Amino acid sequence: MVFLKEVARVMDEKGYALENLDVTVIAERPALAPHIPDIRAGLGRALGIGVERVSVKAKTADGLGALGAGQGIAAQAAVLLRRKG
Repeated sequence: MVFLKEVARVMDEKGYALENLDVTVIAERPALAPHIPDIRAGLGRALGIGVERVSVKAKTADGLGALGAGQGIAAQAAVLLRRKG
């Protein structure tokens, strides 16, 4: 969260605003679905945006590779930025 707060500060300093954030977490375990509302809220707070602009999805690796074997967790994120002014 410290890193995300710094990212938000730099974006603001450079004249950009975060329109929305879409995150996909890939993990066999733990089950993340029950925690998605809290994850969305935390990301929104860290980035200074409303939770309605944060999407979080959880997927598995279907048993494939190191992620599928439960040896790690991966995350992918896409953002839409808007130039202020």
